[in-house]
Amino acid sequence: MALRPAVPRTPPPAAPPEEAAQDWQPTRALGRALLLVGLLLVAAALFGRVDLVVLAVPFAVSVGWGLSRRPTSVPGLRLATSEEYATEGSSLTTTLTMANRDVVAYDIAVARTQHSPWLELTADGSGAKPDRPVVAALDRNEAAAVVLAGPARRWGRHSIGPAAAVAAACGGLLACRAVVTGSLGFKVFPVTEAFAADEAMPRAAGLVGQHRSRRPGEGGELAGVRVFGPGDRLRRIDWRTTLRTRQLHVARTLSDRDAEVVLVLDLLAEAGISGGAGGESSVMDITVRASAAIAEHYLTLGDRVSMIEYGSAARRLRPASGRRQYMMVLEWLLDVSARQVVRVPGESRMSAAISPNALVVVMTPLLDARSADMVAGLARAGRSVVTVDTLPPGLHPATVGAWTGPAYGIWRLERANTIGQLREHGVPVVAWAGAGSLDLVLRDVARMAGRAQGARR
Repeated sequence: MALRPAVPRTPPPAAPPEEAAQDWQPTRALGRALLLVGLLLVAAALFGRVDLVVLAVPFAVSVGWGLSRRPTSVPGLRLATSEEYATEGSSLTTTLTMANRDVVAYDIAVARTQHSPWLELTADGSGAKPDRPVVAALDRNEAAAVVLAGPARRWGRHSIGPAAAVAAACGGLLACRAVVTGSLGFKVFPVTEAFAADEAMPRAAGLVGQHRSRRPGEGGELAGVRVFGPGDRLRRIDWRTTLRTRQLHVARTLSDRDAEVVLVLDLLAEAGISGGAGGESSVMDITVRASAAIAEHYLTLGDRVSMIEYGSAARRLRPASGRRQYMMVLEWLLDVSARQVVRVPGESRMSAAISPNALVVVMTPLLDARSADMVAGLARAGRSVVTVDTLPPGLHPATVGAWTGPAYGIWRLERANTIGQLREHGVPVVAWAGAGSLDLVLRDVARMAGRAQGARR
């Protein structure tokens, strides 16, 4: 009795089929040559002209000689890169390679590739755009490579490709079908603007970190001197007070704790024109770059950072800390886009997803009334909220009539009233200005949080 294997044997992979000669099609040049030979022979037969036969012979011989060795393989085409991600303004390099894998030389090979408009790539430093055709004559078993290099102008997910190539052989009598490759994806992370916040977090309640808390414990902030007790460490002894009072005293310190920062991104509206790195910034540009800078700052301090979208997708990134979380934040920001939506998450749902001890930083241009309602709802729920105004400075609408200026002025007044109402609710609103943008408002939020905790006691 034959034994069957427990795992059935898989058949060996089939060899790739040979590329047939049908991949090569006759060109118009071949048709014209055959037509000319036929006309000359017909005319010679009708009029009895031997000289017309003599004229047809070179054309017939050249066509026969050219088709005596027909190519069977299409050209190889490959897009390759050693970089998968970059930051705004940095350079990307991609190599486009065409190869002749046949035993017959190609008279000409033409390749062309597409790319994202935010990738300013040029071919071999010549200034030629990659969407222009690249031409090369390839001998048998020969390859030609074109290096495409240039800066990435804006954050996001960008692509190079697809690329296509065609070739002609046999003196231009045959041309192959188009060979198309896939696209290469690139992750262009936002450039992090300089940001530093020296003020303490309002409600640092974690176990470890660098923020000064109001609770006694191990830390570097001196809170006073008290009598030595069981469990106190000897290195905490205050010898000056001990010698003066003739009784052991130890220094009392405040514990250093971490905090949670929640970044809420308002994606209900977009305004302004994006000019990429070094150019003008739109609402989404300011939102993404400021979020990346704030997240990098607090993750460096050991805090936990989470992200929430206020828009159609309502995505959420769980709170965490460390280098891995920073890379997750950058990946998460690549998919940020503004969309007009009818329904948005309610205030109760937003506040329930945020820890009571977290610092909530809302990135919003305040272009939609629902955004202001969301910020006010978080403040009423007892969250420590800071609003960062992401509307680009100096933004003006296009003039479409005589009433454009007055209408824009009225809108600015209404927006100023909205900001004033938020401040009356205890929500500071500050425009993003890089380093130190949140210091003043964090001081106010920490003071208000201290008053609220004192009132609850």
